[in-house]
Amino acid sequence: MPRRALLGLVILGAATLTQAGPPFVTDDPEPVELRHWEIYLGSQYEHRSDGASGTLPHVEVNYGALPNLQLHLIAPLVFDAPAGTNRQSGYGDTELGAKYRFLDETDDRPQIGVFPLVELPTGDSARGLGSGHTQYFLPVWLQKKFDSWTTYGGAGYWINPGAGNRNWWFTGWILQKEVRPGFTVGAEIFHETAQTEGAGSDTKMNVGMIWDLDDSRHILASLGPTIQGPAGYQAYLAFQLTFGPGK
Repeated sequence: MPRRALLGLVILGAATLTQAGPPFVTDDPEPVELRHWEIYLGSQYEHRSDGASGTLPHVEVNYGALPNLQLHLIAPLVFDAPAGTNRQSGYGDTELGAKYRFLDETDDRPQIGVFPLVELPTGDSARGLGSGHTQYFLPVWLQKKFDSWTTYGGAGYWINPGAGNRNWWFTGWILQKEVRPGFTVGAEIFHETAQTEGAGSDTKMNVGMIWDLDDSRHILASLGPTIQGPAGYQAYLAFQLTFGPGK
């Protein structure tokens, strides 16, 4: 995967957190509660044989603007360190999005939502810090809870313009469990089709945890390898602050 395409995935990995989403790459359909906020400081890292890249840090803001509607912003500082060359760092591509849940969960059906994202080319593509083109992600997410277990996932299509680039599909699924109040563990597997001409697909997995320090402060972490495709691994760490009416 070229560094520009990897950067898009790095930013995508910093998605919303309620009881789903981060610290995983796969997202969920559950929006932030009405008039509530999620603000967190995080970093995502990916290492491959040809180098490393990631965010250090990124700031994400999510706001429950209307019932079942969440507005979303990620402003990242990024780095790009290809093997054998100088490391580059600076501001990356800005992510905007809106998550909308159009079907609520019941005993018999999952909740379902959409979360379209736009990646604005605010990073310096000549230095490997951005894509150089506006990109779009159009996913559908599902989620179902069973007592202390939650499972969620779905698929989405990336519109990835630019010379040598290809539009590509992302699919992923997660199973997680609240092992005790305020502490949740989980695992995901996700697959990406080729993002550039001549490149191959890859499949990755992560294990992770969400630790609620209290009602407002949370720590998230995950780590996992590539299991199909070029060897590598990815990691994620973030501190999240949540607040709103009544908190």
